[in-house]
Amino acid sequence: MEGGAFSQLQSDVRELLDADTDRGGVPVEFSQDAYGYTWLLTRQRPDDVASLVNDLHAVNSLLQDGGFGPQLLCSLIGFQDPAGRSLALVYLYKRGTFYPFAPLPGAAEKRDNALELQIRALLGDDLRIEEDLSRWFPVWGAPGL
Repeated sequence: MEGGAFSQLQSDVRELLDADTDRGGVPVEFSQDAYGYTWLLTRQRPDDVASLVNDLHAVNSLLQDGGFGPQLLCSLIGFQDPAGRSLALVYLYKRGTFYPFAPLPGAAEKRDNALELQIRALLGDDLRIEEDLSRWFPVWGAPGL
C-alpha cells in the first residue's frame, strides 16, 4: 500500500504500538515480504498476551477505519517452543476465524500438518477455528516466525 493515507496510518500505528516500549515492549517494525505483502511486527512479553490481543484489535480497527479493511489479509500470533519450532495462530480477518500454521524447521516451505491438527483439536472449543482446510494457506516468510 502506498500514498499519504497509508503513510499517516503507519505513523498512527507506530505511535500507538511504540508506546508499549515503556512497558518493556519492542518498537513496531514494518516490512514487505517476497510476495509484496506489507507486514507489521510487534513483540510482547510471553506473560502479556492480553496486550497483544488489544494491540491486534486496535491496529485492525485503525486499518478498517482508514479504509484499508478490504486489503487486510490476516493477523498472526507467533509462538516458539524451547526446541525452536515455530507455530502461528493465523486470524483470517474477513472470515473471523483462526487456524494454526506450523512450518517445519529447516525445511523449505514444508508444514508440520500433524502439529497443526493437534493445535486445532486443542483450541477448537476456545477459538472459532476455520473449518475449510483449503483456507489454511501457508504464510511463508511472515516476520516473527
